[in-house]
Amino acid sequence: MDIISGLFDELLIKILLLVPTKVAVSTSILSKRWEYLWMWLPKLEYSNRDSSSAQWKRLRYFLDKNLPLHRAPVIESFRLDLTCAKFKTENVKFWVVLAVSRCVRELEIMYSSNPSKPKILPSNLYTCKSLLTLKLDGEILLDVPRMVFLPSLKTLQLRSVSYLNEESLQWLLSNCPVLEDLLVDLPENGTMGKLTVVFPSLQSLSLFIPYDYSIDGIVIQTPSLKYFKLKDHKCESHYCLIENMPNLIEAYVDVEFPNINSLIGSITSVKRLEICSVHVYDEGFVFNQLEHLEVCRSCNKKCSPNLLVRLLKDSPNLQVLDLFVMKYHQHIDYMEYWNQPSTVPECMSSLQTFNWIEYSGEPEERDAAVYILENALHLKTATIEHFERYVPKLEVIKELARSSRASSKCKLMFH
Repeated sequence: MDIISGLFDELLIKILLLVPTKVAVSTSILSKRWEYLWMWLPKLEYSNRDSSSAQWKRLRYFLDKNLPLHRAPVIESFRLDLTCAKFKTENVKFWVVLAVSRCVRELEIMYSSNPSKPKILPSNLYTCKSLLTLKLDGEILLDVPRMVFLPSLKTLQLRSVSYLNEESLQWLLSNCPVLEDLLVDLPENGTMGKLTVVFPSLQSLSLFIPYDYSIDGIVIQTPSLKYFKLKDHKCESHYCLIENMPNLIEAYVDVEFPNINSLIGSITSVKRLEICSVHVYDEGFVFNQLEHLEVCRSCNKKCSPNLLVRLLKDSPNLQVLDLFVMKYHQHIDYMEYWNQPSTVPECMSSLQTFNWIEYSGEPEERDAAVYILENALHLKTATIEHFERYVPKLEVIKELARSSRASSKCKLMFH
């Protein structure tokens, strides 16, 4: 008998968890000892990214035959990636029902179909007491029944999911009493009246609203929130009512709607802020705890410098400043305007690190960089990643190296 087969079942199962589920199942032909081991795997993952008819039919047969034989009393994780297949609604429902019957704790489904937006989620999923994490991605219609209660659910992620009506999402959320992590990525060309997120226990919230999504407004009441991400690309005005989040640590804000005062007022307690906004907020807000600020340059060229100056003025304890372009944003060539502050911002006495990614060397950008170098009293490092399409690296180095620096300890680096 080989050495591996002589190991305890618990250890063999841990070994099988290191390989894809289908490979683990194939070990059943090795010997009598291996025949049923795979049936005790607590984590199951099945994927079909091949659009060929033979492939998805083979996977459907495999799941229909083998999933009912599973013996593990608890399925820790059940993941279905069906993005390139044409599975029938009843097939997927059957597999999810089986997972729920095994007290599934984490369920993830990625799905695309033709016709799209089918009801693939069985009703017993909405009352699963063991479910801790639910992740849905793709052409899935969320038709929430009246009987819904997920007492253990802590993480909910809904990406590109469609909703039977406006009440579907709200009804689901209102019946997840201990939810801590929520992500809602709304689908393109969708419609919703008001998106309301009211959770005393919520720790992390991510909302993504595409430019072509019709929505009346957003209401957020999450007093315990620590991490907040809002990507709202609708240019049209819609109301945004957000109550103060005093425990907020990090915020990511990428918005295009005109009035951002309510949004800004709710995140003033952050320690780290990444922001891109087409519009500037009104005066009167102070980020007393902000230590790390990242400002995207890809928003409106005329607005971007004003937003930067306003944030510098309102962040008296800033330690790190990054100027960059957010991922997937339309690139702008350079900063067209730099409005030098009328008085030196208080943060110039606390700033220690300054990074500029894709620095063009154009006059306005040079003036902004030089201003920071000349006024940051305790700056330790300034890193310039230049955009060689405009100015050769040597010229950038010479130009900025000649500028005076308020901090004698400042190390100027170029990439």
